Amino acid sequence: MSEPIVTRAREATQLEHGAALVLEPLRRYLDEVGLGRGELSAQPIGDGHSNLTFLIERGDERFVLRRPPRGELAPSANDVIREARVLEALDATALPLPSVLAQCDDPEVIGAPFFVMDFIGGSPINDGLPAELDQPGAPQTISDAVVSALVTLHDADLETSGLSSFGRRSGYLQRQLELFGSLLDRNKTRPLPDLDAASDWLSANLPTSPESTFVHGDFRLGNLLFAAPLHLAAVLDWEMATVGDPLADLGYCVAMWTEAGDAPNPMFALSRLTQQPGFPGRAEIARRYAERTGRSIELLPWYEVFALWKSAIFLEGSHRRHVNGASQDPYFSSLADGVPALAGAVAERIRRYERAARAR
Repeated sequence: MSEPIVTRAREATQLEHGAALVLEPLRRYLDEVGLGRGELSAQPIGDGHSNLTFLIERGDERFVLRRPPRGELAPSANDVIREARVLEALDATALPLPSVLAQCDDPEVIGAPFFVMDFIGGSPINDGLPAELDQPGAPQTISDAVVSALVTLHDADLETSGLSSFGRRSGYLQRQLELFGSLLDRNKTRPLPDLDAASDWLSANLPTSPESTFVHGDFRLGNLLFAAPLHLAAVLDWEMATVGDPLADLGYCVAMWTEAGDAPNPMFALSRLTQQPGFPGRAEIARRYAERTGRSIELLPWYEVFALWKSAIFLEGSHRRHVNGASQDPYFSSLADGVPALAGAVAERIRRYERAARAR
């Protein structure tokens, strides 16, 4: 990720889409809320490609700042203040999470709302394991941690945690289809017939949801941070979290859990580790979740299609921002071909689903 960081506000005004960070007003804000002392430095961290994430260092202290991407955004998208409130509510659960230290909804400070959280040491493990995490039995430890985190999240009590205020208990899938259908129309930069066809197919085959839980909305290996000795240190990137269908989280996790022989696409490029020997496949991850929760996974392939369809739509929005010059993220340069490839994966999952249905 490469996003412009400038020192003073007037430097940001000279950029067409503003700066990602403006350090002087940020320093004054951190002074006001008592986070660190003296000069600061900032650098982008993580592999996220939606909300921007920066490591802020002041002397011996380290913080993490989250803000929306630059450029035009869809209404209600990339709401980082809501994300901060979600993290605060989730603090009552057993999930490993960063603590929110400050929230700023005034876009005049750095050019957008933002929040600051504590820095948690660890590593994303999308492509491979760093030496300190590469230990015997690592695939089993990692896959167990992934399933356990998802089960823990879906076990959270909506009422006692206050999480019920972040969404409605019914109609989640229908609302998601309507939301992402409208985003598809808004984000498109070229014809994407596989996604249009998938929109119709998903609506025609809409399943009945189990009882609602709190859901992450982007639950995949790339949004989990692991640390030594090998353990799950934090679940990150809660911008899409809400009350909804827990199988949507499982379907997303499974759909992004790559296996050897999977055709490349821009989402699978973010999660190549699980193709390595020793990692369980998608079916095994789903089976473990079903055993621990008692939820039926018979219709899980529908949720996998749903996950890939949503991913293709928000990546097309990223492609639009990249083409318009609002993002310098090099990952987005792959999306001219990558989004149609992902749309093709959606179409292939639908064909696989229908073949299995005919065989039953």
